Amino acid sequence: MFGLGWQEILVVLLLFLFLFGAKKLPQIGEGLGKTVREIRKIREERKGDREKPPKDEKGKSEAGNLASDLKKEVEEFPGVKEIKEIKQAADKVRNLTKILK
Repeated sequence: MFGLGWQEILVVLLLFLFLFGAKKLPQIGEGLGKTVREIRKIREERKGDREKPPKDEKGKSEAGNLASDLKKEVEEFPGVKEIKEIKQAADKVRNLTKILK
């Protein structure tokens, strides 16, 4: 276990006992157990999400729907339209400078 022998583990356990006391150790163990369970649960959920994206009744993936919804919402932010126009104008100028060189 992490390259530790039984003697090192015993020293660590004794340090925990002295630092936290006998009454706190069960609470710490319980909290650690809950944390480990939550991490495993999250890992399993992510594993399931990576395997196959869910599809709606039209055959589109839910991720595709979310992406299109997000794109629509971003376009509604103030200034996004102006930024796109400025980018298009800058691209035109860049293309013209390439042609003239």
